[in-house]
Amino acid sequence: MHSALLTGMMEACKLAGEFQRTHFRSVAGDAVSDKGLNQLVSFVDVESERILVDKLRSIRPEAGFITEENTAPEATEGNSLWIIDPLDGTTNFLHGLQVFSISIALMENGMVTAGVVYAPIMQEMFCAEKGKGAWLNDKPIRVSDVDTLKSSLIATGFPYYEFQQTTAYLELLGELMKTTHGLRRMGSAAIDLAYTACGRFDGFYETRLNAWDVAAGSLLVEEAGGKVSDFRQNSNHLFGKQIVAATPGVYRELQPFTLSYLG
Repeated sequence: MHSALLTGMMEACKLAGEFQRTHFRSVAGDAVSDKGLNQLVSFVDVESERILVDKLRSIRPEAGFITEENTAPEATEGNSLWIIDPLDGTTNFLHGLQVFSISIALMENGMVTAGVVYAPIMQEMFCAEKGKGAWLNDKPIRVSDVDTLKSSLIATGFPYYEFQQTTAYLELLGELMKTTHGLRRMGSAAIDLAYTACGRFDGFYETRLNAWDVAAGSLLVEEAGGKVSDFRQNSNHLFGKQIVAATPGVYRELQPFTLSYLG
């Protein structure tokens, strides 16, 4: 049985997920705006976030919010903070691809203590609590037993609005193409991390991410037995805009690559 906190977080995700399923493949082009180069947002993102904020306020009224769409006043300090990405993979959603997710995490005293990643179309609910484990649809999950880069399948994301590191990114891709079973780009960092937690991927790295992209997923990986850090092996992966997460063995080999090329 999950705690009342985690159950409430999952219920919030289901509410927002049902709204997203209702509008999947039906959002007109004129209902989409651009927050910046290749950073799309629709009314579905905004309304999903409102649904989540309203539900989470009822669970933990004293908690502040860090949200992608700014539907709640941002609070970066406080004992309790909700970190929300209402629709991670908006571009996929708008193009009719099923790979998108809802990601919510609770940070208490500077530490993420609970996290949920929900893929509404596939109806996969990943959740974790600090020190208690990680689950997919109520079944315990663990990272894979792959312990070498040469036997791994790695996930990443490509630069899509800040291109200063494009050359380095392509060089790293080229190196990993030669030293792994392959690379995948799903389009949702939260799903990449959830898939790493349940063993579908053996590792994940990316730059230019925000806390709402990785807060829940990083806890999933840690509670499933994986390792997570920024590229310098520090714990600044939430706010440092870079993350590497993997099985312990793959992490030992992947982390130096990310630092060498992108650090």
